[in-house]
Amino acid sequence: MLQKLLENKYGIQVDEYVKLDSYDALRSNGWLYLVAKSDGREAEDINELEKIAEHLRKSGDPHVPGFLQSNEGELITTWEHHQYCVLANRQTDKPLKVKLGRKLAKFHERGKTVPFKIERTSRIGQWKQLWEKRLDQIEKVWSELLYQTPEDDFERMFIDSFPYYIGLTENAIQYLVDTELDDEPKESDSGTVCHERFSNDSWGANYYFKDPFDWVFDHRSRDLAEWTRERYFRNTQTYEIDVRQFFVDYQSIAPLSSFSWRLLFSRLLFPLHYFECIENYYITRSEQEKKLLEEQLSKMLKQSTEYERFLGHFYHTVGAPLKPLNIPRLDWLLIR
Repeated sequence: MLQKLLENKYGIQVDEYVKLDSYDALRSNGWLYLVAKSDGREAEDINELEKIAEHLRKSGDPHVPGFLQSNEGELITTWEHHQYCVLANRQTDKPLKVKLGRKLAKFHERGKTVPFKIERTSRIGQWKQLWEKRLDQIEKVWSELLYQTPEDDFERMFIDSFPYYIGLTENAIQYLVDTELDDEPKESDSGTVCHERFSNDSWGANYYFKDPFDWVFDHRSRDLAEWTRERYFRNTQTYEIDVRQFFVDYQSIAPLSSFSWRLLFSRLLFPLHYFECIENYYITRSEQEKKLLEEQLSKMLKQSTEYERFLGHFYHTVGAPLKPLNIPRLDWLLIR
């Protein structure tokens, strides 16, 4: 089906089908063609992502794919009642060892120089409003459940744990607000191309591929915080060495300002992992996924004291220059 799409709509003959992470891809003459469903995205969104990708490629990033225009000259093409975009990139195998911190810093430095205003994908300065909105939405669900008998273990854990996570969220918002009031952003704090949730797998498992559909325009600390969060939860016992080295590598290219450190910490303080677990539970219809999310929530709650310890030691773990940059710490975390 996808081969016909490429032949009919783009005039491209392909050799074979390959699975590239969550994408269907086709390979031909050393090129990978990724077929991405664009259903739900407006043409303006795609046009902006295409312009960002073009800028990053021109700035020297060979792993950013290009958006192909169809035979009709469009970035979005309709095929069998769905809308698609096709992205093309030279096939590059991912090396076994890579200094991801350095690579991410270089990516951010390129993304910072985007020469046009980003409107559709920008999240700059919106964290407080987005966090408050998420908190309000879940609080409504929680308030309704208070007057009912819990249907299952997940609801019981949710009802019991939510007040604690309200407190954590309020701490994160306050730390963020204080940062924006007390600290002055530096030139390095300007917006850049970031990812929804950056992790070791964001740029492909087997092939290098930087997915434009994963991009948002935001402060660099977003990616640093989400990478750190993912590393911590992947292995709560051995994360420190990885995290320390990642920040050393990142700062060898782009040292962090006090504003960056504080924004980063406020994002780690915000319990995004908890919110996503609750939201996903009430969105999914799969009983199997509900069971997995119930296990995930149970594990998260058992680890909550451990997570506080992780937060309390974070600045020390990464070697943040607290005194020279006058970075405040949270007293209640220091006693953990």
